[in-house]
Amino acid sequence: MKAAILTYRTIIQKDGKYYHGYVPALPGCHTQGKTIEETRKNLKEAITGWIESRRELGWSVPEDDLIETLQTVTISTNLTRQAYA
Repeated sequence: MKAAILTYRTIIQKDGKYYHGYVPALPGCHTQGKTIEETRKNLKEAITGWIESRRELGWSVPEDDLIETLQTVTISTNLTRQAYA
């Protein structure tokens, strides 16, 4: 059996006492863990399961073609909070 190497970006966020991880390119593919490392391991398993399920159903598997950028902004430290209605 020939193997394919697929790469997907993952996002991990602190969520209370756990970490929540998800894959933006794979809707519904998410997991959690007690540590970042555990969450990364769980994400790998979640991605594999997500892709295998799609293939078993005969559905296509999307590529990660999203564009990600980081933006840096400078703001005044003298700003006061304003309430918006």
